[in-house]
Amino acid sequence: MLNTAPMIESDPAGPAVEYRALLSEMLALREEVLAGAAQRLRWFARTDVDGDYAVSARNLADYLALRCRDLRPLQLRLARQGLSSLGRVEAHVLASIDQVIGVLTALCGEPDPMLEPAAVPGFDAGNELLAINARTVFGPPQPRRTARIMVTMPAEAATNEGLVRALLESGMDCARINCAHDDLPVWRRMIENIRNAEASLGRGCRILMDLAGHKIRTGPLEDAPASTRLRPRRAAASGVREPVRVALVSAAGQHALPDGIADVCLVAEDWVLVAMEAGDRLQFTDLRGRNRRLVVERKLGGLGWLVRASKTSVIGPDTAMRLMRWQDDRWARVTVDPVRLSGHRRLPVKIRLHLGDLLQLTGPELPGRPPLLDAEGNEREPARVGITASRVLPHLCVGQAVWIDDGRLGAMVEETGPDFVSLRVTHAAPDGFRLRADKGINLPGAELGLGPLSGKDLADLDFVVRHADLVGFSFVESAGDMRVLMEELKRRGAGALAIVAKIETGRALRNLPEIMLSTIGRYPLAIMIARGDLAVEVGGERLAEIQEEILWLAEGGHVPVIWATQVLETMAKTGAVSRPELSDAAMSVRAECVMLNKGPFIVSALRTLDRILHRMQDHQQKKMPQLRALNLAVAQDPPLV
Repeated sequence: MLNTAPMIESDPAGPAVEYRALLSEMLALREEVLAGAAQRLRWFARTDVDGDYAVSARNLADYLALRCRDLRPLQLRLARQGLSSLGRVEAHVLASIDQVIGVLTALCGEPDPMLEPAAVPGFDAGNELLAINARTVFGPPQPRRTARIMVTMPAEAATNEGLVRALLESGMDCARINCAHDDLPVWRRMIENIRNAEASLGRGCRILMDLAGHKIRTGPLEDAPASTRLRPRRAAASGVREPVRVALVSAAGQHALPDGIADVCLVAEDWVLVAMEAGDRLQFTDLRGRNRRLVVERKLGGLGWLVRASKTSVIGPDTAMRLMRWQDDRWARVTVDPVRLSGHRRLPVKIRLHLGDLLQLTGPELPGRPPLLDAEGNEREPARVGITASRVLPHLCVGQAVWIDDGRLGAMVEETGPDFVSLRVTHAAPDGFRLRADKGINLPGAELGLGPLSGKDLADLDFVVRHADLVGFSFVESAGDMRVLMEELKRRGAGALAIVAKIETGRALRNLPEIMLSTIGRYPLAIMIARGDLAVEVGGERLAEIQEEILWLAEGGHVPVIWATQVLETMAKTGAVSRPELSDAAMSVRAECVMLNKGPFIVSALRTLDRILHRMQDHQQKKMPQLRALNLAVAQDPPLV
């Protein structure tokens, strides 16, 4: 059979010319990298760093200098010649450049260029340095996977040693305690349970304690009038809607009932309980204006009765009920006096904000409330909510963006006052946003005048240095911030405590190279990509790009990375798993550690993540695809024709 493909004439001189041009460009690139790295390192000149740490700092400086220019045209030309495109140089920058120069020199028949030697890691040494640093911070990896798994401890971990043991058995390598929640006695019990589980199972677990930092949150809300919502639920097995059961007890009676008897316990006056009989009804109009009834089922003992509601209702202490009984073929009222139930809970008011609404930020001493309306239903005063760290209010100016609850509500400062700031809502879901207490507030780009460590952080640090293996530095934004923390650790004699720099603001992102260079060699260091706050700060559209850049920079400094926020979050909270979250978890294998947040189904989420990381590490190592044999490529029986 004739070959009909067109013949392409090659120019014998072409490759040689291109080789020499590439060699010249690579030599020039090397000089640029050396000069740029030397200049950056002069800013961080120190005499207390040597050995591998100096190599890591130098390699990071080399990588930063390399990435100051657009290398894409050069990459394409190198790839056309079958040479390295410099796409995997992060952990060994100069070694990779020198390797390409060496190959081009041989292809050109040129003598050895006698390159200026530099204390840089080779290909294998760079990768090994990163592995060593990850082991220093997170401990040895598990046999089945190299990426570690960190789990945020729920308050239950202080009282449920079985939960902690189950987490450790299921693959947890590091436990995270958030100092923004709970208190010292709770943290101490958590740590005791973790250490007991370690000893029992014979495997280690590092403990990270996150300093709370100057996290600005919404303050408490006013209490709504006391009420109880009675809501029937569908049975998990059958899907049948089951009535909600209420125990009515005497004010002087026993309120602690055996599990499973009732969903709710309310208090009725003794004369009502005496007058009741099985089959009676309590008929009423609930707080929403709906006609509802409670059916009396059976006596509980003493004066108590069990009643049921088949439809959702909301009742309060002023809800007037009529005790009715079937008599003479009709429902007749048993007593003249209305029946009222007590024992209702006081819940926070509901504040729902829509696009264009006003919201006033105040100090935390004023509890949040919905807007106040006049007699005609017009808004007389806007909704308000207090914020923690209210001293930041004077630093806000008109036009400042404000994001609440991980970006679910967006607003813009419209007016400022001596003790308040008025916001106009610019971003909310179509059905509005439910504002709650203790939700994070982000102020992108604002100069807030807050120091790197709060008074609470300094107090908590005394406990952290005695009990933790890692300290999480929340809202670190500069090399100066890092120096403050390192001085506090040094003052407490914690010279070997690993630091996790949490990158969660735009300013921290811009200063990340300096944050790393100021710390490498002084304290073991890891970087946390706090993707929730970071997405609000830089925009969700840029997050995918930004997290890649952080991974690359950290690898350049041989610094391990924690991939954090919303990993398998739906599964941890509800037990269900979504395809986007599975894909996100698969991509996290490029980090040295992956963090799961707490939830009722955290053990299942942990086991799922463990399996995903185990499978994915055969396919991906940092930026490099791993060419494991593909199942789809294995030869099969020939197809039937």
